[in-house]
Amino acid sequence: MGTTFRTHTCGELRASHGGERVTLAGWVHRRRDHGQLTFFDLRDRHGLTQVVTNADEAGEAHAAAEPVRNEWVVQVEGVVRARPEGTANDELPTGAIEVAVDQFVVLNPSKVPPFYVNEEQAGLDESLRLKHRYLDLRRPPLQRRILLRARLSAAIRRAMEAEGFADIETPTLIRSTPEGARDFVVPSRLQPGEFYALPQSPQQLKQLLMVAGYDRYYQLARCYRDEDTRGDRQPEFTQLDLEMSFVAEDDVMATVERAVTAVSREVLPDRPILREPFPRLTYAEAMARYGSDKPDIRFGMELADLTDTVRDIDFRVFSEPIASGGAVLGIVAPGCAGYSRKQLDELTDLARRHGAKGLVHLAVQDDGSLHGPAAKFLESRESLLLAAAGAASGDLLLIVADAERVAAAEALGHVRLEMGDRLALRAPSVLAYVWVHRFPMFTWDPDGERWDATHNPFSAPVPEDADRMESDPGSVRAQQYDLALNGWELGGGSVRIHQRPLLERAFALMGHSVEGMRDEFGALLDALEYGAPPHGGIAIGLDRWSALFADVENIREVMAFPKTQSGTDLMMSAPSRIGPKQLQELGLMVQGPK
Repeated sequence: MGTTFRTHTCGELRASHGGERVTLAGWVHRRRDHGQLTFFDLRDRHGLTQVVTNADEAGEAHAAAEPVRNEWVVQVEGVVRARPEGTANDELPTGAIEVAVDQFVVLNPSKVPPFYVNEEQAGLDESLRLKHRYLDLRRPPLQRRILLRARLSAAIRRAMEAEGFADIETPTLIRSTPEGARDFVVPSRLQPGEFYALPQSPQQLKQLLMVAGYDRYYQLARCYRDEDTRGDRQPEFTQLDLEMSFVAEDDVMATVERAVTAVSREVLPDRPILREPFPRLTYAEAMARYGSDKPDIRFGMELADLTDTVRDIDFRVFSEPIASGGAVLGIVAPGCAGYSRKQLDELTDLARRHGAKGLVHLAVQDDGSLHGPAAKFLESRESLLLAAAGAASGDLLLIVADAERVAAAEALGHVRLEMGDRLALRAPSVLAYVWVHRFPMFTWDPDGERWDATHNPFSAPVPEDADRMESDPGSVRAQQYDLALNGWELGGGSVRIHQRPLLERAFALMGHSVEGMRDEFGALLDALEYGAPPHGGIAIGLDRWSALFADVENIREVMAFPKTQSGTDLMMSAPSRIGPKQLQELGLMVQGPK
């Protein structure tokens, strides 16, 4: 790593370098002044090294260092020596040595930063961090996360190359197509009144690469979606995008699983993968057992179907949903029978926020009886209910009833996750990958009064379901698969429709006219008539994967230059207005909000 300004990095020197003359350059992380001796922790992205100036041994260097403060950029020259006995720092890789400096050069002074770079600052405003992101990126915790992401990207490339994939770029100026979210659009100067769109994904392009015969394609693709941001979403993001030819659903899942396993072991060798091979759940199984299509399988507490057990009981909270074809579902929180009213109210509020009308709570007493507001309605079924739920004395039984089984499962699934956190069941070190597949192909859109694709319109139906596409769309399952990790959706993909007539049937069911199909999907439809092979693929969110590896809940913490919740870049002041000349060149006029 030697350059004009340094012979070693600040994380490189060890006891074996003792006696060597070295040159280091970096930022002053901390300064400790002891009169005749001044100690500096010098920092670069590789680590920290303690350097010391001594007025008696190197007066000029000591004087040159006198005005230096935190975040100044300096260059030092001196000899590596062991730290005095009792002063070694075992927490630093360089903690056994220091550099006795005899030449000290200030390369650039620094203003006092608006926040501490060398230590965590409680309550630090995120907007201040994003405004000065170049300083925020110097902070060691964020720097570690960004470098983790870099190692993840490098490991992905190695894994994909090992599986025989070719890295092929696709354009980021494309045609606007309906893919779920709003497009970001770019006006064309050379074709006035015409617009490009930034891709929400390279979906059609990667399918066209399969038609072109490239067999196995991948890229770390930049994608753009004009949608409201959340902790796991940004207007621009990166995904591992891949596609394979001559494959069925199992082939894609097996290939991706091998690559994901290799990447995980390379980047995080100390974090175990919970189960190998990854568990595979159908969508129906995932919802029935966990109340989520991205289940966190690091702990049990699975949902129990109590519908038949409480059927015909004179309790409206249960009887009315059952009469409407709904379900009564429960989970057991072990050892929580003593929960306070406040704790129970918190759980009830959580269930309501996620669509439940309420939450029935029953504490199991030492004698096996139930205690709670609904206990009197269930006296005749206590033993049956405990057996169906798998509850024992000291446990807390939490129940949701709803006329829609999926709604009940989803609400209770959120309560399950909350209890997993409260009982510390979600082991942070474990990587719990799980496949969820066989999703419903179509979802009814009551606003548009039409069927819509559950994921994307290019997914192929399960072969035995294809004949029911027009007669019973809601029963058709797609060859769609999602990969979840620790309760987050990590990626999703499918085997694609590779024959034009079948794709046109799917489009027609979703309300597309023949003219509309040709206008929006003409290139892909035409290409399918020129020998398109069976193919499928997946896209895995690099930002989410990085966040999960770094144990943070917001992907902004693993992105170098993220946007705010409102999609604003505070550092570059973007988006911003453009001048009249640019507007005129583009043939645009800005109309203010009404």
